[in-house]
Amino acid sequence: MLIVTGQIIAVAAVLANAIVYGTDVCAAVIMRSVYRKLDDATVTTSAGWGHYYGDKRMPVIGISGVVTAVLTLLIALVAGQVGAAVAAGITVAALLTWLALYVRIAKPINTQQTAAAQSGIIPPNARALQDKWDSILKYRVTLQFIAVAGLCAALILF
Repeated sequence: MLIVTGQIIAVAAVLANAIVYGTDVCAAVIMRSVYRKLDDATVTTSAGWGHYYGDKRMPVIGISGVVTAVLTLLIALVAGQVGAAVAAGITVAALLTWLALYVRIAKPINTQQTAAAQSGIIPPNARALQDKWDSILKYRVTLQFIAVAGLCAALILF
């Protein structure tokens, strides 16, 4: 029964983290190119309102993804499923690294862009803010890929 529970939790973790992964991939593959075509005010307003809604709605998904990944790791350890535990451990490390990048770099920019969108006052460093936010997308996408792949491996190895 413990293995089935681990598999169910791993599926929930895959689904939650796939939402974050997909969001980051969309930003990297589509939005980054779109923003390069827009003026600073439009980029800041669009990104700011996007962050406003994203920062209100995504935390529940992100927290669920991390919690279920940790639960996958713990269940794998308790069940003696070494392969699944290693895969889930890699996942948890990737998610914690992603979270550190988000908190240190992306979230402060999100806050500034949201404030600019709400106030209508575009900061003089608007393009630099967006460029800095974009600069970590390759790491965010890679870390989320590792997390989702690790969870899929854990699911297979249970």
